Amino acid sequence: MLPFAIEFQGELMGQVTLGGITFGAMRSAHIGYWVDESFAGQGLATRAVQILTDHCFSVLQLHRIEISMRPENLASQRVATKAGFHFEGSRNSYIHIDGGWRDHLTFVRFNPADER
Repeated sequence: MLPFAIEFQGELMGQVTLGGITFGAMRSAHIGYWVDESFAGQGLATRAVQILTDHCFSVLQLHRIEISMRPENLASQRVATKAGFHFEGSRNSYIHIDGGWRDHLTFVRFNPADER
C-alpha cells in the first residue's frame, strides 16, 4: 500500500491511496481516496488520482488500475470519470461497510503503453 496526503496551499485536505498492488503477470492495483467536504468540488481529488495513476503507469509499470465506490457516491464517480477511468461493471456485496456487505461500481484504466 502507498498512502499519500493531499495537500492544498499547505493544508491537509484528503488522502489518495494505492492498494492491492500486484506485480508479476497481473500488474494491477486499486486507488481509494477521500476529500474533506470543505475542499470538495475543486478538482483536487481528480488531480491527485491523475498524478497517482500516471505514477502507476510510468514508474511502477502497472497494467490495470481500478477504483470502486458505492453506487450512491456520485461525487466519487465524477472523480473517476474525470481522471480518465471508464465504468467496467458492478460488484455485488463487495465490501463490508457500516454493518453490511455493500455493492460497488468499478471503474478502470489500462496503461496506454500496453495497448493491444
